[in-house]
Amino acid sequence: MPLWRWRYDPAVRKLIKLAILAFGIRALLRRWKARDESSPAPTTATPAEDPADELRRKLAASRDDGEPTVEAPAPEAVGDRRTEVHEQGRATLNEMNSTTED
Repeated sequence: MPLWRWRYDPAVRKLIKLAILAFGIRALLRRWKARDESSPAPTTATPAEDPADELRRKLAASRDDGEPTVEAPAPEAVGDRRTEVHEQGRATLNEMNSTTED
């Protein structure tokens, strides 16, 4: 019998492949962990440097400019506008149906 058949059983080959794969994954995880630990820690912003506070101040200043604010329309106006849009849609649909029937 040839020597190459007696080297390893297929189950042993599969076990060796799984072991190599596990060691490779472990090495990758160690490398990623080492990279994360070596990266500099993010600096925390002090309250004076907080961008949210700056935006709040800008927003408050823009509100104090005296520009009129836009108010929401009354609920009745919204209902009337909705009804008008639905009527226009129905009219367009009827017009389209009448042209396809000709």
